[in-house]
Amino acid sequence: MLCSVILDIEPLLVLIYGLKYPLHGYLHTLLLSIPVGIAVGYVMYLLENIFKPLYRILLLEVSKSYTKKVFIASGIIGTASHVLLDSPLYHDIKPLYPLITNPLYNPQLTPIIYSICIYLGLLGLALYIILILFRT
Repeated sequence: MLCSVILDIEPLLVLIYGLKYPLHGYLHTLLLSIPVGIAVGYVMYLLENIFKPLYRILLLEVSKSYTKKVFIASGIIGTASHVLLDSPLYHDIKPLYPLITNPLYNPQLTPIIYSICIYLGLLGLALYIILILFRT
């Protein structure tokens, strides 16, 4: 979850500080988002023991520990999916940089992509509520 959100620090900083930088810059390319996913996944792997108490409180702890590969793969999936889901929505994203166009840009997909995100978010929330209600 962290990796799917971390890329939006870039547009947040552009908006807050009024930077003369594209709203969706280099972090919104597969070229840079994948290494960011690898780095964040690896850091989360290193911090797993520190976060275990929080995982327990949030009922997110599983009985086994995950491998470094799982954390890194999760980071890559989080950042790459973010770029791929944003690419049809925003003309300024260059997902295949150094290619300077966005071949995935298709604003007609906006309602579909937002609907998918909303439905999956609601499904995740429902599953989490079920987990809380039926915890052992």
